[in-house]
Amino acid sequence: MRPELFSLFGVGFPAYFTLLTTGFLLATALAALWAHRIGENADAMVDLGIAMLISGVAGARLLHVVADGYFWDYVHLCIDPSKVDWPFQKAECLSPTRGGVWDAARGVCHPGTTDCFAWAKFWAGGLTYYGGLIGASAAAWFLLKRDRFPFWKAADMAGFAVPLGLGFGRMGCLLAGCCYGVRTDAPWGLSFPPRSPASEGQFKAHLLDSYASWSHPVHPTQIYESAVSLAIAAFCLFYVHPRKRYDGQVFAAFLFLYAVARFIIEFWRDDDRGGMLHLSTSQLLGIVLALAAVAVHRLGPGRSTWQREFSTVKS
Repeated sequence: MRPELFSLFGVGFPAYFTLLTTGFLLATALAALWAHRIGENADAMVDLGIAMLISGVAGARLLHVVADGYFWDYVHLCIDPSKVDWPFQKAECLSPTRGGVWDAARGVCHPGTTDCFAWAKFWAGGLTYYGGLIGASAAAWFLLKRDRFPFWKAADMAGFAVPLGLGFGRMGCLLAGCCYGVRTDAPWGLSFPPRSPASEGQFKAHLLDSYASWSHPVHPTQIYESAVSLAIAAFCLFYVHPRKRYDGQVFAAFLFLYAVARFIIEFWRDDDRGGMLHLSTSQLLGIVLALAAVAVHRLGPGRSTWQREFSTVKS
């Protein structure tokens, strides 16, 4: 675990956000090369990549705030911090680093000051993939329409570029310690260091005596999802794309495969996930997006035929 990947001129670079940005840059470069290869405007892909990064982070953060179970914590941090519990012992709570307030009656720590903008601090962690996908898709639709770039061709590019970027992002999750899994006795289980999100979660669940302890071994769900994402990117780029029968098929394949894989991996996740009906928010959204992928696939050949007929009439 390495929350800060490196420091440059006294400025720390968070591992999660740095690797997420690296993944987006690689995906954008790949998209620009792809656009040039098919005779389209490569500059449009660069503009698109920047816009999708900004809107994707905004969407990912907003869905985290609303759906991951932290909404009222963010509200109380602004209005009444005494209603927010921190997993620190008394000594650490009262240290200058934490600056907390110790509640002797309950034996818990509370934040010492209000923070009405904690919900917006995306660099501190707390981003959801599906929120990012929705936000980035909205930006893509607007920009592609403005630049008159074929939407479904660009969607097919996203079908292999997005999971490539996601593969890097999940490695950032591993280094940051977030998105951890449930306890396991498997030989590949990972223990996270003291004061990590896994230690905090297990302390809250009364599985550890102290937040300042190594966590019990957990499923490395970050590695699972990174490996799956990179495999989907390779499959969509080298197998589906050369054989596609209509524009949008690569994107539909990516959307369906990722939704199914993420649905399964969610059963091994142990961080706060939100949701209902014994399913996490990501699983519920995954069901919707898997059905959307099936709809794109069913309508794809018909859409392609209509486009050819329209082009013939127009010419």
